[in-house]
Amino acid sequence: MSDVMKHSEGGVTTLTLNRVASKNALTAEMYAAMADALSEAAQDPAQRVVVLQGHEAVFTAGNDISDFLNNPPAGAEAPVHRFLHAIAAFPKPLMAAVCGPAVGVGTTLLLHCDLVVAGDNAMFALPFVNLGLCPEAASSLLLPQLMGHKRAAQALLLGDPFSAETALEVGLVNAVVPPTEANAHAHAMATRLAAKPLDALMQSKRLMKAPQQAQTLQVMTDEGEVFKRLLLAPAAKEAFSAFLDKRKPDFSQL
Repeated sequence: MSDVMKHSEGGVTTLTLNRVASKNALTAEMYAAMADALSEAAQDPAQRVVVLQGHEAVFTAGNDISDFLNNPPAGAEAPVHRFLHAIAAFPKPLMAAVCGPAVGVGTTLLLHCDLVVAGDNAMFALPFVNLGLCPEAASSLLLPQLMGHKRAAQALLLGDPFSAETALEVGLVNAVVPPTEANAHAHAMATRLAAKPLDALMQSKRLMKAPQQAQTLQVMTDEGEVFKRLLLAPAAKEAFSAFLDKRKPDFSQL
């Protein structure tokens, strides 16, 4: 069974992360599958809405560290970059249902979704600096706009996780429901969207995003360049080694 399951019905394409035993940690193959599915949905006039979802216990633990180290992103055609640009440029309504941990890209991708439903067990975390890295997915631009600089600094610089209730308060999610209801709640919203005129939906989304779409894509590119450099630096190597060795990293000399 695929690690990313795709199902299309009634104008709604659902992409389900299906690697629960590994906390839905994302591999290069999964990024490629999601990027391809988004590209197909963007071009298919029968598909009006895309919903990203995980399991009621976990959305995603972020990048699969071993796979990430074995397949480091190199260039714009790397699967992770293809996926990030696909969500940023997706022209139709994009939704997510999030339960349990949403780590790293599991949180930053939500900044590009139009509607998000969270389970009340959702926990959002952005541990980039803790890994010797920098934000991605244009989150260095979009998160401060959403949360304010100080809250964004707490999330991005300290790496402090935040709850579904906080996510609702700052506008990262639209609704908080019991985890067993999150996917169904998101699909009910998606069905409502799919019944509306597609051109009106797409033009409305385009107009909302247009004022800073170019800036968002440029920031995403800039972040990618810094991320690539930091990934090869001593701090990241120490952080990843510590993670794999299950010990606390030592950045005292870095």
